[in-house]
Amino acid sequence: MVEMTSHSQAHPLPPMEDAAPARAAPLRRSNRSPLQEIGQQPILITAAALVLVILGIGSIFAWRTYSGNTPEPERLTASRLQQARVAQASEQLVEKTKGIEATQQQSIDQLQVVQDQLLTMQRLLTSQQNETRKLTEQVGTLTASLDNLRQSFASTAASDDTPSARETPRRSRSRATSNNRNRSKAATVQRKRSR
Repeated sequence: MVEMTSHSQAHPLPPMEDAAPARAAPLRRSNRSPLQEIGQQPILITAAALVLVILGIGSIFAWRTYSGNTPEPERLTASRLQQARVAQASEQLVEKTKGIEATQQQSIDQLQVVQDQLLTMQRLLTSQQNETRKLTEQVGTLTASLDNLRQSFASTAASDDTPSARETPRRSRSRATSNNRNRSKAATVQRKRSR
């Protein structure tokens, strides 16, 4: 045992504390999360993702092959139907627009005809009003002429009454006859005037 002591003195043994941390180091690595351990190996992550993508694509192709139902022709058919509906709707819209334009043009033409008729009616009304004014003026002139004639007949009748007393009875008869004629003419003129 003495030799051990001398040997132990020559090479001292490492302390126990140093040996323990060497064993604890692997434990610290195990305290890391699995993602941290995976993050240190990017090749494994990339390979696993690639395998998952390939498996997903393969399963989609296998499912389509097995079911025999591919969505591309259905989509093409649906899009063609939609395009046909849109084309049909646009054609109907164009036809309706043309119909509206034709109706609008007919309405414009009818309005133009009505305006022309109104202008013609206004011209006729204006000409009738002018004729009415002329006739009114002529009637006024005739009325004035008749009044003048009556006054002249009245004055001649008054002047005829005084000399008739001096004349012979034969002349008074002829004058009475002429006065009756004048009176009947005046009555006829009044009748025409009152009409």
